[in-house]
Amino acid sequence: MKKIIHLSDTHVGYEDLNTRLGDVVTRMIFHKTPAENYVVVITGDLVEDATREGSYEEASTHLNRLKKAGFIVLVAPGNHDYGTGGIGSKDYVDRFKKHFFENTAVSYPKLDIIENIAFIGLDSMAEELNWYDRLFAQGELGEKQLKRLPKMLKSTEVKNSKYTVIYLHHHPFHPKPFHELKDSDELRKTLEGYQIDALLFGHNHDGRIWNGGWGIKRVYDGGTSTSKEGKPNPHRVIDLSKEPIFDYDAKF
Repeated sequence: MKKIIHLSDTHVGYEDLNTRLGDVVTRMIFHKTPAENYVVVITGDLVEDATREGSYEEASTHLNRLKKAGFIVLVAPGNHDYGTGGIGSKDYVDRFKKHFFENTAVSYPKLDIIENIAFIGLDSMAEELNWYDRLFAQGELGEKQLKRLPKMLKSTEVKNSKYTVIYLHHHPFHPKPFHELKDSDELRKTLEGYQIDALLFGHNHDGRIWNGGWGIKRVYDGGTSTSKEGKPNPHRVIDLSKEPIFDYDAKF
């Protein structure tokens, strides 16, 4: 069964983080365990400033190296991926999809069934790009996305999977002023009654573990994988077939 490597908030384009991510990717590729054994989940803010020309291309270079080595890579967008981080724009939604999914028709929730794991990606910027609320670094999934989520969780593909992983960018547990996921309570209510084996996110750069939150066994804040401004940079390796105590920081 595939293991998961959780990365987040790489912020390519900020100071020397492009080089740092390159070093992380190199160590992942030359890790002793074959890349084919892993799914890499990146929970947003791949770039520091999507408005800067070439940002997506720089981040894509690193992801393409991982894919070429045999890793499966899944990503969710963050506030910096749709603009500057404080100001977002709908103009970047399709651009992001084109670079990181190679398909602008991708919609959220995004479902990938990989072996016996259902991965469901959410766009926590979906309702933060309107003119009246696109400032600051808050997130909002929105009513449409939250209505589609339970339908997906009830689908045959998900029900037939042994494990279900939800991943998004904004932190649903630890609200900070102007950084919170506005509809966190709605997400919690939506997930109630379903077997969710892991909830992965980033945004706050804390890197903390919130296991047991919302009754979910594994709840991980991915920190910032490139250690932006010296913040925690866990590179967690997750084996859903074992208890969470066996998950570890690979320190790539």
